[in-house]
Amino acid sequence: MPLKNTGTENLIKETAKRLFFAEGKLHATTQEIADAAGVNRTSLHYYFRSRDLLVEAVFKEAMMGLSQRLDACFEENRPFREKIENLIGVFLEDMIAFPYQETFLVTEINTLGKELMENIQSGPIHKFLKDIKTEMESGILEKMDPAHFLMNLFSLLSYPLIMAPLYRQLFQISKEDFSVLINQRKEMIMGLLFK
Repeated sequence: MPLKNTGTENLIKETAKRLFFAEGKLHATTQEIADAAGVNRTSLHYYFRSRDLLVEAVFKEAMMGLSQRLDACFEENRPFREKIENLIGVFLEDMIAFPYQETFLVTEINTLGKELMENIQSGPIHKFLKDIKTEMESGILEKMDPAHFLMNLFSLLSYPLIMAPLYRQLFQISKEDFSVLINQRKEMIMGLLFK
């Protein structure tokens, strides 16, 4: 059996990521993915056998990549406030580049099951929750369960981007004007979270 061409395989995965995460085509068919990648559907099936296997591969890579970027922020050796500012910057940059990634990930977790998340490490989060608790005890942050602090942070970051099409319609603003609002969120979130 001939060796598979990992360049073509990666092209197919990267094209699927672009369609799913950047363009919001969460239900793109294998034919649409193959066409966008410039390969025939037979090639796509050669590498992934089915749309579900392609989606699973894209999901695992996306979760691993996001987890690694966030873990790097959690484990940085810098003051807590700077760590949060950096985390917000990394997360917003990721969400602006791939506005539908979170919707895709949540959809696939609910569709394909929790076994897809088996490789996600919670060690960095547990250490970071301890850091949050320390900041609360020192009076820098309002006291609450540290998990609420983290959920609040991610909600303030992701919800406006997930709901962007609705907000643009409600506010009657362009994508550019909405981007201005999103770029203002870092300072606004920092003001909400820190005393």
